[in-house]
Amino acid sequence: MNKAELVEAVAKAADISKAAAERAVNGALNAITVSLRKGQSVTLVGFGTFSVGRRAARTGRNPRTGAAIKIRASKVPKFRAGKELKGAVN
Repeated sequence: MNKAELVEAVAKAADISKAAAERAVNGALNAITVSLRKGQSVTLVGFGTFSVGRRAARTGRNPRTGAAIKIRASKVPKFRAGKELKGAVN
């Protein structure tokens, strides 16, 4: 499912226009992004938790030349599925 299909599904489920559904989906995604940027986690009970993880700096290899390269530390988004979502998938 891509974003357009998600917007269509939300519009149908909520019985609203596609334009309104797109604003709702964009608003939800924006709110999650802003919270993660601030270092906060977002918990949707039954669905899962979005959080920010940290990757330590490390040494890697250039696959083309085999030369060692330094990879900087970074923050990465993480998602941990909730119990209800896990149960629905299995």
